[in-house]
Amino acid sequence: MDLFSQEKQHFKLPNAELIYVPEFFLRAEANSYFKIIETETNWQHDDITVFGKTYKQPRLTALFGESNQLYSYSNIVMHPKPFTQTLRTIKDKVEDLSEYKFNTLLINLYRDGNDSNGWHADNEKELGENPIIGSLSFGEARPFHFKHRTLKHERHKLILEHGSLLLMKGEMQHFWLHQIAKTKKQIKPRINLTFRKLI
Repeated sequence: MDLFSQEKQHFKLPNAELIYVPEFFLRAEANSYFKIIETETNWQHDDITVFGKTYKQPRLTALFGESNQLYSYSNIVMHPKPFTQTLRTIKDKVEDLSEYKFNTLLINLYRDGNDSNGWHADNEKELGENPIIGSLSFGEARPFHFKHRTLKHERHKLILEHGSLLLMKGEMQHFWLHQIAKTKKQIKPRINLTFRKLI
């Protein structure tokens, strides 16, 4: 791990590059954004089918975009809403740090420890060859697990703190899987904003 400063951590991994900013938003501002997004968002609770079995997705979601371009994953098709002023302000700050323009935002609400996101990669064809994903966390800190598809010793965990930003870059979505696992601990909600660019 190369530490650029107290604010930014840069991880060089096989076939991937991660940048983690623990205090991208300070606590007071992060608290405010959590409340605004939780209240303003029209959350949806989709059905998901895995191995022929259909059940409710273990989290709530919402999609925002600069166009009407649909986004689909795991046989779920999402229709974007226009960015709110709050989300556009946040997006501008993420773009300033990442030096990259995003046009779509998928938000996840993890209501408690039962809500999760299983092993997956953000490798949908609409995201292009080597997508950059900006993952912003508000609320309860949750462990972010990621593992290489073929290098079995490359397994890692990063705690995504309240107000933190994680940038996933390079070939990561081809060679790595990541997840937010369930936990039996009594924990508070977490809102995760995942910025991406659809092509």
